[in-house]
Amino acid sequence: MGEGMAAIGIGAVLSTLMWVGFRNLPGERWQIMAAIPVLKDETGHWRGMNLTYYGLFTALAAVTATAVFLGLSGAVGISLWSAMALVLTVCCLCLPASRIVARLVEKKPHTLTIGGAFFVGLVLAPWAVVVLDRMGTAWGATPVPALPALAAVAVAYAAGEGLGRLACISFGCCYGRPIAECPPLVQKVLSGRGMVFVGKTKKAAYEGGLEGRQVVPVQAMTCVLFVWIALWGGVLFLHGRYGTAFAGVVAATQLWRVISECLRADYRGGGSVSAYQVMALFTVFYALGAAILLSAQEITWPGADIAAGLRMLWSPEVIVILHAIGAVTFVHTGRSMVTASTIAFHVLREEV
Repeated sequence: MGEGMAAIGIGAVLSTLMWVGFRNLPGERWQIMAAIPVLKDETGHWRGMNLTYYGLFTALAAVTATAVFLGLSGAVGISLWSAMALVLTVCCLCLPASRIVARLVEKKPHTLTIGGAFFVGLVLAPWAVVVLDRMGTAWGATPVPALPALAAVAVAYAAGEGLGRLACISFGCCYGRPIAECPPLVQKVLSGRGMVFVGKTKKAAYEGGLEGRQVVPVQAMTCVLFVWIALWGGVLFLHGRYGTAFAGVVAATQLWRVISECLRADYRGGGSVSAYQVMALFTVFYALGAAILLSAQEITWPGADIAAGLRMLWSPEVIVILHAIGAVTFVHTGRSMVTASTIAFHVLREEV
């Protein structure tokens, strides 16, 4: 009961923050966070490297996902270093996969895909857990319980991707179809509730030609849905229902991905069924199979102690690690490759 009330309270606070983001982030002001002068041209102006709010929100999402995973891992007795080894392994797989999969599917060099990264990460995560468990056991470390670890990964993913959709809103990517071109039922439900992107550098504008038009707020819908799925999965986790948390969170998020692809207008590869929809469906069955196989084993999974998880999060090592993950993620995703800026400096004589 206490966990459920806490989840509702956290969800209410996050929903308020998301609502503020939904209202402001589509505006032109909230795409470029800063421009750093890097090269002076013959006119005396500087060419700038743009740092984006996309990178900032992606970094915040990565930090949130890592913190959720570490907190849940600590709650079931997974040591900090075993948990961090899994985090680093998954990150090393998913960060390059986010670009590689997008390049293979969308044929674009400067784009990312969270769906493709999650597909690669989920397929390899069970094997990574097994390898790390055997290595840790050989070195005398605490064993890594497979199903609780995978459930923690799933809940952390849902939280991270949910909040990460704020990044998509700020950059104008992953945008929805024009509401005026949707089926009548969708138009009726979403009339007056669409998202309107402003600014020529928004992806919805320069790629889709949709500046100033009401589009399906698919990023906002995903944001709200995934955050609440993560809270639901977290409650299941704390009640020791690891198989349900793992399979349920993966199934809910990936089935929504299949549905939401039909609401999007950005290029998702050729064909009536996108590669991302195929990946999402595969991960649903993969997760169900993994949960059934692991649950069928004669294993007593550890109970969850949220106090132990919070103690792990409050340690100096974790605080430093979270800052490092945020910084690396911002550098990796925050440098805009598709926008540029021209910077001029001058002296305010009246202030001298």
